[in-house]
Amino acid sequence: MVAASGIAPPWAAAALPAARARAAHRVGFLRSHSQLAAAAAAAKLRCCASATDNGVVETAATKPRTPRVAGMGSKLVGCGSAVPSLTISNDDLSKVVETSDEWIATRTGIRSRRVLSGDETLGGLAVLAAQRALEMAQVRPEDVDLVLFCTSTPDDLFGAAGQVLAELGCSTKTLGFDITAACSGFIIGLITATQFIKGGGNYQNVLVVGADALSQYVDWTDRGTCILFGDAAGAVLVQACSPEEDGLLGFCAQSDGNGQKHLHCSGSNAESILSNTNGVPGFPPKKGTFSCIEMNGKEVFRFAVRCVPQSIEKALEEASLPASSIDWLLLHQANQRIIDAAATRLSIPSEKVISNLANYGNSSAASIPLALDEAVRGGKVKKGDIIAASGFGAGLTWGSAIVKWG
Repeated sequence: MVAASGIAPPWAAAALPAARARAAHRVGFLRSHSQLAAAAAAAKLRCCASATDNGVVETAATKPRTPRVAGMGSKLVGCGSAVPSLTISNDDLSKVVETSDEWIATRTGIRSRRVLSGDETLGGLAVLAAQRALEMAQVRPEDVDLVLFCTSTPDDLFGAAGQVLAELGCSTKTLGFDITAACSGFIIGLITATQFIKGGGNYQNVLVVGADALSQYVDWTDRGTCILFGDAAGAVLVQACSPEEDGLLGFCAQSDGNGQKHLHCSGSNAESILSNTNGVPGFPPKKGTFSCIEMNGKEVFRFAVRCVPQSIEKALEEASLPASSIDWLLLHQANQRIIDAAATRLSIPSEKVISNLANYGNSSAASIPLALDEAVRGGKVKKGDIIAASGFGAGLTWGSAIVKWG
């Protein structure tokens, strides 16, 4: 469980200036001539030197130190989303695999989904979603300090956060890395963002992007899985603020590796393209690739309806809020029956439940920010509204966040 107050309490940050002021009046230790000479020589070094706008060269010794501020608040100030142009309806799927619109909609609540096609890429969707989030937040790309790219299907095996921040036009000082937690990825990204901000390191603007293209790993002859998944991207801008304005109120994140067997996309090996191994057995290694998504639907359903409400209740406890304070319930868009079961358990009426599952299917790490963006731009979610969000899926992983919008 992650404490919503961050690594250090607000009073700790407030005490820093006073402590530094007291330290400024302390008398230094008397140093020998050899020590003074060594210090003078060190001051002449130009290691890590940088030129300022007026041409003056600063060194590590002369450059003003930026203070680390711990215990700050963080809030969501912008969101955006993007989806592929190609829509695949249930009727379209019925021409590929033995199924029907009624069969799919009754069991899942899904009517259609979006799938990458043509020249579209997941990275392109992620950049577009991020641009829209920055526009809403009125933050320039060069002012972004950290990009967290939550995805299990990056365009680059080594990670795609760098590509996203480069295409956005972020500064070379911007840190970016991928978070792989499948359908729980976006919630894990939110928690990571607020811990960077509250941990003290001058992270003012953190862009959290959730994007996945699971259509690339679906067995389109398996009606148990191919009906579920779609592609999309969503993003939010998490911004540092005073502790009084804190908008990320409580968190809970957990995982159980014993459940991995119920939902996975495991690695597999193809035959090596080399025929001459020079007599070395087992060499060269077989080319690595991935199999299609495999899921035990019944077990995943049982896991979700049990763990998701418990996770939200723990996050509410962390936030010191009752379930009645929730304005909106926003779950990972996996199955309408899971969403309804969680709402019933938490006594949240259907009119307070955000769902766009029917139009997009399960878009993994993109599903929560995609649904949030539609709700904000559609006028449902307003500044100050309390949102209980929860992601769950492969790993098995699950997590919840209690968030105040704006």
